[in-house]
Formats: sequence, C-alpha cells, structure tokens
Amino acid sequence: MLISLNSKVAIVCGASQGIGKAIAYQFAFAGAKVILLARNEENLSKNVFELRQKTGIEHSYICCDISNQNDLESKVKHILEQNQSIDVLVNNTGGPAPGKLTDAELDDFQKAFAQHILSAQLLVKLLLPGMISKNFGRIINIVSVGMRQPIDHLGVSNTIRGAMGSWAKTLSREVAPYGITVNNILPGYTATERLQFLLEQTAFRNNTSYDMELNKILERIPAKRLGSPDEIAYLATFLASDYASYINGASIPVDGGFLSCV
Repeated sequence: MLISLNSKVAIVCGASQGIGKAIAYQFAFAGAKVILLARNEENLSKNVFELRQKTGIEHSYICCDISNQNDLESKVKHILEQNQSIDVLVNNTGGPAPGKLTDAELDDFQKAFAQHILSAQLLVKLLLPGMISKNFGRIINIVSVGMRQPIDHLGVSNTIRGAMGSWAKTLSREVAPYGITVNNILPGYTATERLQFLLEQTAFRNNTSYDMELNKILERIPAKRLGSPDEIAYLATFLASDYASYINGASIPVDGGFLSCV
C-alpha cells in the first residue's frame, strides 16, 4: 500500500521541531503541500527550505503564537484569500507546564485552554467551509496518553487533553456527513525536546538524575524504549490519506503498550 497525499494541502501546527516537524516532513514526502505553523521562525525557515530541496514542492510557513487568536486568524485568512483551501489540519501544540493540579492557578488553565481548545476551534471554523466544499477533510489532533490515563505531575495537561478528546469526538460526529474525519493520536513517551525537559524537571524535583528518571519510564513501557516522532508521523500520514476515510472519532495510542486501560 502506497500512501499518497498528492494534491493535498496541509497545515501542521507546532512544526518547528519534534512531532510536528516529523509530521510535516512525512506529509511532504507523501506528496502534500505543507504549511508549517509555529513560533520559531528560524526553525520554520530551515525546515521549509529543506523540504523544498527534498521534494521539489513549494511548501511555506506561518510564524505566529497559536494562542494569539487575532494573529492566528489574520494569517490563516491571508492563506485562504490566496484561493488556497486546506485539506488537512494537524492540531499540535506544546503541553502545559508540569505540576500538580493542586498547585495550578486559574491562569494556568486559561492559558492551556486558549492554546489547545480555542486555537483548534478557531482553525476548524476557518478551514471547515473549504473542506465541506470539497467533501473531503482530515482533522488530526496530537493529544497524549494522558487523555486516557492521567500522568502524575501533569495536572493541567491531563485536564486539557481530556477536554480535547471530548471536543474532537463531538466534532467528528458533526462533520462526518461531509466526508471529513476527526481523529486523535495519543503519543506515549516519545523522544522529543519536551520529554527531555520533563525528565530534567522530574530529576530536579526528586534529587535524582536524568538517566535514573528515564530508566524509570522505560521500565513502565512494555516495549522498553521511547517512541520516535516519525512513528507518530507515520500514523498521521495514514489518517490524512484516502485509506482512512472510515476511521472517524478515534483516539489511537502510539505508546509502546504503555496504557494499561483497554
């Protein structure tokens, strides 16, 4: 089975590094025209240049803070005004700061809600008319295994991930008649900059070392290793394709067997 995204146009959020970057690259290698969206313009520019060199396709980027709704709306509207409808949207944003739920402030929840739920809702409102007109659309949310099985010291993240899951499930039922699917990918422990940061924070809190905390995690993963961003990206590429047209409203773990729930 050869997965092709030829003629598809995709927006991939958080595409300057990590999982978002991996998804943008796999989409491009499958033939899609990719619009990378993130805050780090230096990384975005490098990634787009590299993708153009490797694929011969005119990829582009949007540099903005996804939690700045006015800026996000203005820049996405500019893309749409250039007669460029979007076929695939990947909602992917960095997780909230670690910490216990009992230590979180109301502002922490408001920031996380704006960064994850409000930005996703805004993008869907902007892109949905074009998807409906084509009778095709793919909305893929990169969430977390914390949506199903809360992770210690990620109180705000667990809460927001759960909200994202409910939002996506509701949306999937509303847009299904128009050939549009909405699915969640739930990464487990994946070798990204964020995981490195979280492990460093945990080691500091526990007065241990990075390697000790990493080994604790590996012991809890049946596969005994971390995932790679590409492994998330392979699933995203399949979900973005025509082959996944009957997969809708699903939340699919990519976690090496970490989740203990069915």
